[in-house]
Amino acid sequence: MAKELKDLTKRSEDYSKWYNELVVKADLAEQSAVRGCMVIKPYGYAIWEKMQRQLDTMFKETGHQNAYFPLLIPKSFLCREAEHVEGFAKECAVVTHYRLKNDPDGNGVVVDPDAKLEEELIIRPTSETIIWNTYKNWITSYRDLPILCNQWANVLRWEMRTRMFLRTAEFLWQEGHTAHATREEAEAEARKMLEVYADFAEKFMAVPVVKGVKSANERFAGAIDTYTIEAMMQDGKALQSGTSHFLGQNFAKAFDVTFINKENKPEYVWATSWGVSTRLMGALIMTHSDDNGLVLPPHLAPIQVVIIPIYKNSEQIAEIDKAIEPIVNKLRALGISVKYDNADNRRPGFKFADYELKGVPVRLAIGARDLENGTVEVMRRDTLEKQIEPLEGIEEFVKNLLEEIQENIYKKALALRESKTRTVDTYDEFKKEIEKGGFILAHWDGTTETEEKIKEETKATIRCIPLDGDKTPGVCMVTGKPSAQRVIFARNY
Repeated sequence: MAKELKDLTKRSEDYSKWYNELVVKADLAEQSAVRGCMVIKPYGYAIWEKMQRQLDTMFKETGHQNAYFPLLIPKSFLCREAEHVEGFAKECAVVTHYRLKNDPDGNGVVVDPDAKLEEELIIRPTSETIIWNTYKNWITSYRDLPILCNQWANVLRWEMRTRMFLRTAEFLWQEGHTAHATREEAEAEARKMLEVYADFAEKFMAVPVVKGVKSANERFAGAIDTYTIEAMMQDGKALQSGTSHFLGQNFAKAFDVTFINKENKPEYVWATSWGVSTRLMGALIMTHSDDNGLVLPPHLAPIQVVIIPIYKNSEQIAEIDKAIEPIVNKLRALGISVKYDNADNRRPGFKFADYELKGVPVRLAIGARDLENGTVEVMRRDTLEKQIEPLEGIEEFVKNLLEEIQENIYKKALALRESKTRTVDTYDEFKKEIEKGGFILAHWDGTTETEEKIKEETKATIRCIPLDGDKTPGVCMVTGKPSAQRVIFARNY
């Protein structure tokens, strides 16, 4: 067995340590020379590429186009929307000079004091300001609307406490920014993109999510409403996995973006923004993986099937190579990504452990005796079960098995979430239950004061006000005041 696998900390011993080790040992990412930033390694990036490709397809199917906007934002832009700048001010990295020069004392290079910028530039923490300054030039009439743009980019938020994928100073993401002629269109857009995120999370990531709206205290800086999908990790903590914001006319007013409507009158544009990031990689790891390593949903696995030959001599490997070639071709023709690992520099046992650690959904092992019998050993990563199957028709069997695995890991994650979701009516009960982790459904009076009190005393936040489910009114567990419906509380990443 591979040393990396033997040394992996168990989830029950230290969940946080297990996660950090798995990211590194499974070759997903590593720390970089820059504090708070990570290097995404090829295997990790291959997963992100599959996520990106699928999301990009879904965005384009809903009418969106990709564009690109500058990394650097004039400081004055951030001043225009007060709530927005307040929300991001403490996380901004600032460019003040544009040139270096050799140190006169011979100590490398120093910032040239004569190269000070007239106006400082902010490395984008998000792009609303630079984009709405641009949209001002694109929009004059209702005929120019809607604008449905998406950007794949990196952003920088000066995080003090970082963890790879979950919270890093620099991260990769997409940010959609749309402009509309009416409030109704913009609100519908924000809700539509929430549904796109939820579909992606459940159908491709196999991660069950709760759709909801954020409380005023938790919403995006500068938004009227923030919609969210919330996922539960195996340790019972919540992870915000995607957000879609109805921005109203806040940014249009800040940047004076108006249009002539159908009544020939000027009006401010209505806006949305929405995004998911490499944080989804963290969600993928923590929702499905186990003490043996990654468990990847087949729909996003870079390698869906690995085939490992077991042989004693060159004659046997030649026979296996010949038998496997048409199988590999048929699997690829079915749209399945397959790797035939006949490299002779690693033993089969090491390969088994390595691909298990990396979460490859299906492993086929075949030796000389299997060839004689016309069989192959099949192992599924989600349950680690092995079975012997006929070599004839193995391609269709594998295709069906991959879909079965996809469905099974979703059901497993959903069952875990349901088992860790409880309903409470009193604050004393809440304080006890929140220590066990999971989602707590409780009534809240809708005030920021009560929300802050709960957060301060229990470290739990309102993850969302669910859009679906029980809408029965009640009374707040803390104050006894009227409550419109139960909300979801949890501790979170």
